[in-house]
Amino acid sequence: MDAKAREIDKIINKLGMQTRNTVDLHAWLEYDGVTVVKTRRSFGNSKYVPADKIRCQLKVNEQQFAGLISCDVSREDYIRILIEKKIILPKQDTK
Repeated sequence: MDAKAREIDKIINKLGMQTRNTVDLHAWLEYDGVTVVKTRRSFGNSKYVPADKIRCQLKVNEQQFAGLISCDVSREDYIRILIEKKIILPKQDTK
């Protein structure tokens, strides 16, 4: 399965990922000052990118990835997914 480059860009923007342009577009998500996921997509001639690779880098299944593309999954939903997968540790109450 391939996704359009603009769909990946939409996900990157919606999730508020930091980006850097080099030969490729590098994107990473920070949570509480810690980088939790990284991805990249080529600026090559193809308007399609290998969605499976990006999906794996974002740590989501196919249904969640489709939700990110279709805007059914918000940034808050995505953070919740990463917490459930223990990629992000939930904030501890400091009392």
